[in-house]
Amino acid sequence: MEDKRNIQIIEWEHLDKKKFYVFGVAMTMMIRVSVYPFTLIRTRLQVQKGKSLYHGTFDAFIKILRADGVTGLYRGFLVNTFTLISGQCYVTTYELTRKFVADYSQSNTVKSLVAGGSASLVAQSITVPIDVVSQHLMMQRKGEKMGRFQVHGNLEGQGIVAFGQTKDIIRQILRADGLRGFYRGYVASLLTYIPNSAVWWPFYHFYAEQLSHLCPKECPHIILQAISGPLAAATASILTNPMDVIRTRVQVEGKSSIILTFRQLMAEEGPWGLMKGLSARIISATPSTIVIVVGYESLKKLSLRPELVDSRHW
Repeated sequence: MEDKRNIQIIEWEHLDKKKFYVFGVAMTMMIRVSVYPFTLIRTRLQVQKGKSLYHGTFDAFIKILRADGVTGLYRGFLVNTFTLISGQCYVTTYELTRKFVADYSQSNTVKSLVAGGSASLVAQSITVPIDVVSQHLMMQRKGEKMGRFQVHGNLEGQGIVAFGQTKDIIRQILRADGLRGFYRGYVASLLTYIPNSAVWWPFYHFYAEQLSHLCPKECPHIILQAISGPLAAATASILTNPMDVIRTRVQVEGKSSIILTFRQLMAEEGPWGLMKGLSARIISATPSTIVIVVGYESLKKLSLRPELVDSRHW
């Protein structure tokens, strides 16, 4: 008899692909709306010099809300929604790579590691230009500018849908750096997100398996997975945050060298500078990862081919 504590992984060949993509886009959009303000806060914390503007995540949240209102927390959101495309490319690459690696290794750790890294490589190739534009929009605030570029005109009343600001930023990037400007920090992004993704998936499955042995057999798997996701996200965030700080500065401040950016950061702020924005990153990752994990696992269950539904314990 099958041990109910064993968490069965739904693989690519088990899915109804049409359901998978339709539900996936809707789920991803809801997640992005809920966590975007903390993404904006993390970006500003990582770019600021020392604590010149904000003293932490909560302080930044209150100051942005007071200065710009709720819409201030969603600057660049419209542009950022185009990453829905990269999100679907990510999950497709992840699932297909797992299927491919399974022909050579049955180790779940190996499959997760290779698939996570490969998925991130594909997704970042699409995401980086979108990130560059949206990050510059995130830096727009009343008073002193934070990034290289400043949009022209009044920031008030433009809300989330700021087509004029987006076009203005795109023109300034083209004028300053040409088309290469949209891939500024590409290598730094790969060095951040490939390890992050490659580490997250094995840790996620590891934590889930460990919890399954510690909890009663009757405990629903989705609860174990909901706990495992944030644990894996926190682990990956701590390991990759130094590179994430450098990536953000390269993209927003127009730096051309990862090594020089690292040296400047160490000279100005010391080793603790590499941990800037970590709390905002974990805070944003915790609820978003719970939603992502519960949503993704539920999505796969909803997308399971009809003939396999009764054969699974959840």
